[in-house]
Amino acid sequence: MANKIAWYCHGFDGFTPLALYQALQLRDQVFVVEQQSIYGDVDGVDTRCLHLSGRDDAGRLLAYARLIAPGEKYPDAAAIGRVVVAPEARGRGLGKALMEQAVAQCQSHFPDAPVMLSAQVDASSLYASFGFLPVSEPYDDGGILHVDMRRED
Repeated sequence: MANKIAWYCHGFDGFTPLALYQALQLRDQVFVVEQQSIYGDVDGVDTRCLHLSGRDDAGRLLAYARLIAPGEKYPDAAAIGRVVVAPEARGRGLGKALMEQAVAQCQSHFPDAPVMLSAQVDASSLYASFGFLPVSEPYDDGGILHVDMRRED
């Protein structure tokens, strides 16, 4: 599955209306409905981010993450957030492929900056496999335990 994905990374103005709708719909489907986490997903940060998406040959959005420049969320680090794989595409290595792309794009766009993320505790081992180390105690975020993790480059 992961080899048949086309990856795109662009600023907010690179969205078509349909692509923006699909990204917000996927985030809502997984984070709010599936995980039953009530929080403000549309938080005003998207307009200042890079958006990474993975699409199959039919153009379906299967993976997404947003990349935040240093100084926007963390003073000295870039951030990866809203990491999500569509339910129908799970179990095929797409989460790892998404993280490979996200880390590579952060290194390209924000060279020499450490990268932070707020990981769901259940997924922290995936992030650890990419060199992210916990830098906080677990905390509740929208009813789901998270831990801040950092990768030095």
